[in-house]
Amino acid sequence: MNIAELHRVASEGLTARVELIGDDQWELPTPNTEWNVRDLVNHLVSGTLWVKPLLDGMTIAEVGDRFDGDVLGDDPKAAWRSVSAEAVAACLEPGAMDRIVHISSGDTRAENYILERVGDAAMHTWDLARALGVDDTLDPGVVEAGRRLLAKVGDEWRSWGALGPIVPTEPGADPQTLFIAESGRTP
Repeated sequence: MNIAELHRVASEGLTARVELIGDDQWELPTPNTEWNVRDLVNHLVSGTLWVKPLLDGMTIAEVGDRFDGDVLGDDPKAAWRSVSAEAVAACLEPGAMDRIVHISSGDTRAENYILERVGDAAMHTWDLARALGVDDTLDPGVVEAGRRLLAKVGDEWRSWGALGPIVPTEPGADPQTLFIAESGRTP
């Protein structure tokens, strides 16, 4: 599966969990101790809002601070559905993954940036599922992509504090358990 398709699958998995959020669950804690469910979904919407402008060639400076703060409005689920659909469509445009995007770490091929989005979606799908007490099973292809991502950037992200230390696992642990542990979460 190519990166654009993996992004679609990861987004669908996340959407399935977002749709399960009950009106009384927005304040629930998540495995990200600094975020409740609403904060986590706001992070996801904010990060996903960047996809289309960056794929369209905009720089971080051109986007500016328009995606800072609360981007959920009165209907957080609708905010996620809208931005997710827009990002998936942008990624699936012919040639989109071959474009150059201008991100904070420098210019890179869009497929590298979208791999980061896949990994972020996978980690946070698990976080959201755990917060809600629902099925946390991730798509195997998304897990594999997330592990590839963390093999490339995990140490750097840990040095920034974006990930916790790798959590030890039992010998023979399945790929999802390894991915969650590699992301600094306790499976």
